[in-house]
Amino acid sequence: MDDKFEQRKNQEKQAYEQLVNQIKPKPKIFVNCLWAFGVGGFICTIGQVFINLFMLAGRSKEDASALTTIIMVFLGALLTGLGVYDKIGKRAGAGSIVPITGFSNAIVAPAMEFKREGYIFGVGARIFSIAGPTLLFGFAASVLIGFIYFIIR
Repeated sequence: MDDKFEQRKNQEKQAYEQLVNQIKPKPKIFVNCLWAFGVGGFICTIGQVFINLFMLAGRSKEDASALTTIIMVFLGALLTGLGVYDKIGKRAGAGSIVPITGFSNAIVAPAMEFKREGYIFGVGARIFSIAGPTLLFGFAASVLIGFIYFIIR
């Protein structure tokens, strides 16, 4: 009795998977790659423009890079808060995730779900509970990589 039930269950599962595969739209891989490349390149171009502007203003390359990083993270968080970055991400996919603006989007987007609780006790409080594990992982990974580099150097 159990064998017949399992066979029937497996047949139904296979039939369902075949139906899903027939109905679901096929991804446009080439077009998606072009969007990701274009948007990711555009974000990086904006970053390079900031670096060049800071260097023209007399900053060193290191200072210009640090200031650009701060601005790009801020812009990513701002656009996420305004709901624009999610629209960009739907079209660009990985092109919007890979640059540093994707990092700020990953931190801010989950906190925005708590907007109904208010900006202070909702978003403000939740952003630290979400960002904490992310930052902790980043710090731990950088210390580990630095330690390995120190040993093999």
